[in-house]
Amino acid sequence: MSFSQNEYYRFLDSAKLHIQKSSISAQYFLDSIPHPIDNNLTGRLSEYYSIKALMYDEFNEYPKVYQSHLLALKYGKIEKNYKVAGRSCLELYAILSNAKKDSLAQTYLNEANSFFKLTNYTNGLFEVEQIKIYIKFLQKNHKETNYLLLSNLDKYENITDDAYFYMFALYMITSNHLSLNNIKEAKYYFNKFKKLRNNKTISFYNFKEFNSSINTNLANYYNRKENIDSTLHYLKKASKCRNYMADRTVRDYLMIFSDVYKKDGVIEKSKNYIDSLRIFEDKIFSSLIDTGHQISHSLLKVETKLEEESKKNTFFEFFLAAIFAVLLLISIVYFVFYKKQKVKLNNLDEENKQLNQLKNNHEKLTVKVQGLEDYINNLKSKAKVISSVNDVITQRDMIKDFYRDIRLESSTVLNEGNHLELINDFNINFFNKLKKMFPSLNDSDIIICYHIYIGFKNKEIAVFLNTSIRGIESKRYRITKKMNLDKNTSLASFLYDNFDD
Repeated sequence: MSFSQNEYYRFLDSAKLHIQKSSISAQYFLDSIPHPIDNNLTGRLSEYYSIKALMYDEFNEYPKVYQSHLLALKYGKIEKNYKVAGRSCLELYAILSNAKKDSLAQTYLNEANSFFKLTNYTNGLFEVEQIKIYIKFLQKNHKETNYLLLSNLDKYENITDDAYFYMFALYMITSNHLSLNNIKEAKYYFNKFKKLRNNKTISFYNFKEFNSSINTNLANYYNRKENIDSTLHYLKKASKCRNYMADRTVRDYLMIFSDVYKKDGVIEKSKNYIDSLRIFEDKIFSSLIDTGHQISHSLLKVETKLEEESKKNTFFEFFLAAIFAVLLLISIVYFVFYKKQKVKLNNLDEENKQLNQLKNNHEKLTVKVQGLEDYINNLKSKAKVISSVNDVITQRDMIKDFYRDIRLESSTVLNEGNHLELINDFNINFFNKLKKMFPSLNDSDIIICYHIYIGFKNKEIAVFLNTSIRGIESKRYRITKKMNLDKNTSLASFLYDNFDD
């Protein structure tokens, strides 16, 4: 290995060191490596593109995130770096699942499992295993899910460097027992879950979210049994984690409160919680409308950037072709009288090709802009229909269908560029105040904060930003560090308290 190549390896190592704290610093080190990259990072290209994917994810350049993961997978296979290849497959699985490409996503999940086996990466195998079990959990296969989890529970508990696997398993087991009316077993595993509260390898946010969900499920169990006191007891426990609840948990929480007060004869309180549920659903609906417009406009920006890149690449290719053509003509017709005229003719031909290419690109872009306008008008029409419905249950079902349509009909829209300019007009005071209070926050950080502020949870934010849930969790952690928030203060509660106006 040459001295220069060894120096470039040091740049790559420095980028790996800085990527978790500062993507801009990581980019600086990666940009210090000269092209062609293939020659200067022989044997470590998979690492290079893996870091690139993390960097582009921070910058919200999602088409490049997807492309970088594909390249990391490609070179991971060539270099036999199966750990990087497996991680890239998991990220591709998450991206494609969010885009509803289930068949292709499953292929990458299976590939990830194969790569982790080749390198004997235990935690990677556990993550693939739990993803498969979680799919069954969402399908409400309670008995089968518990059988699989309990068979591997000791294994999860022994993963001391990342207790998330054990916590996630206990959450699913407890929830399954409550659905099966096994209250004794549910409380047994819930007690095990609560002992993980202060585990340093677990995200405080994740623990609070799962804890609120379990307490709400316990309240639902006792509500089914018409035990009013126990129902209210667990609802009050759940209320302590209100800011960490997923949307599904919030809906159940409000519905149970309304139902239990109705059974207790406190009709006024029951109506109040129904009103709260209606306000919550309206807020979610408004957020969906706003986000639908944002992602539609984002497509135009992404397409524009891609067209610009296409023009640059096309010019470079034509430039090289022109040089080759000129040299070839000089060598063949050097002694021919019309040498200069042929060279000029060749150059004119190349220029005409470039002009035709630019014209074609412009025409394609014009068609896409018209398609975007039609799509946004269609969204507005659907919104007016839903907003005219007064029945809460019917409206909620229509909202779910509307949400599903956005994800199914506009999967390519989710590959957005920088959201900040697009969502700035929705709450300009929020962005100005947040940037002024915390100048160290970058555009990506501000986008995450705004989505949290308007009520989105990690899973929803991951869908709209086309990334993984764990990626959003990592970003939230880095944001709280930049803000120097107290560990007992959640990011969501801080935003609600300081930006309620």
